[in-house]
Amino acid sequence: MKYDEFAISVSELNNYIKNKIDDDEYLNNVLIKGEISNFKNHYTGHMYFTLKDEKSLIKCICFKSYAQKLGFIPKDGMKVIVVGTVSVFERDGIYQIYVKAMEEDGLGDLYKKYQELKNKLEKQGFFDEENKMIIPRMPKIIGVLTSQTGSVIRDIINVSTRRNPNVYIRLLPVPVQGEGAAQKIAEGIEYMNKNKLADVLILARGGGSLEDLWPFNEEIVAHSIFNSEIPIISAVGHETDFTIADFVADLRAPTPSAAAELAVPDIYEVKSKITSCQDRLRNSLIKKVEVMSLRYAKVMSSAVFKEPLRKINDNYINLDKYIKQLESLIKTKQDKQKNKYIELVAKLDTLSPLKTLYRGYTITEKDGKIIKSKNELKSGEKINIRFSDGKQEAKIV
Repeated sequence: MKYDEFAISVSELNNYIKNKIDDDEYLNNVLIKGEISNFKNHYTGHMYFTLKDEKSLIKCICFKSYAQKLGFIPKDGMKVIVVGTVSVFERDGIYQIYVKAMEEDGLGDLYKKYQELKNKLEKQGFFDEENKMIIPRMPKIIGVLTSQTGSVIRDIINVSTRRNPNVYIRLLPVPVQGEGAAQKIAEGIEYMNKNKLADVLILARGGGSLEDLWPFNEEIVAHSIFNSEIPIISAVGHETDFTIADFVADLRAPTPSAAAELAVPDIYEVKSKITSCQDRLRNSLIKKVEVMSLRYAKVMSSAVFKEPLRKINDNYINLDKYIKQLESLIKTKQDKQKNKYIELVAKLDTLSPLKTLYRGYTITEKDGKIIKSKNELKSGEKINIRFSDGKQEAKIV
């Protein structure tokens, strides 16, 4: 018996199930409450997320036309009430809720714990910029704390070695989700610090729900990151995922690959910059030498270097000129003073008493004093009479 005559295709089965569900009036308009997880706000405007409770979950999609009417922005951990239709996505054979409306129904327990710890650590200064270390520009050893398997470590290795083949990647495998993961992550950070095993650490894992990323929201991990003496780059989840570890770390990367780019400089770009700097320095030196050569040529072509004694000889000529001028001034001054002297001597000679004596007059002296009156003389006294040609002693009778 040939069964293929009665077999149906997968598409036909999915279509049959879809029609069955679509025919159920109850499933066409359901009102359901739960907690949002794995929320993704697609660039097209559509929203994809999972709605869960303590025991199970269901996938949901809210198309752009309905998402634009929401009065809030959904987040992981948020409790909501949704109105929608349950239907089958035939291609993948999964059923999901096509959300038409949604409103908040409070925050989930995990999200509340997340906000409480975030506020507590923020007040204690765990997120302050002044407490963050600078990522080294040229690290030799990159320490990575993540799962030993999976795409995260492969992406980090590929990006790091592509940017700098000489960099050394030191992996310390740690669990990145589940019970006890936070303790292991904290111990891994402390171990890398204690043994100084890296220049910079990358704390990484792929994306996931709030529950999956929860180890990175534990206080023990926040304290180990804050107390680390090795700079830490946090690369947990996707670009839209933010954990406590992201806020405490010295630098946050949107993805593990981006963390590798931030930690490892592109050696080829560095070499290019060095070459560029060398070229600029070489050109600057060449220009400097050219300028100095022109200055040297100008100096050597000056008269001072061509005829070094010329300046001295010119000064000698000027000196002789000044000496002659000085001699002329001195002679003129002397002649003027001589003429004035002769003039004064002539005037003095005119007033000299000797001139009077030449004309026949005499001067009578007694005891060295000139006698001006006869009453000054007595009989018998001796006097001197001065003539123009000498003295003669006489006696008064």
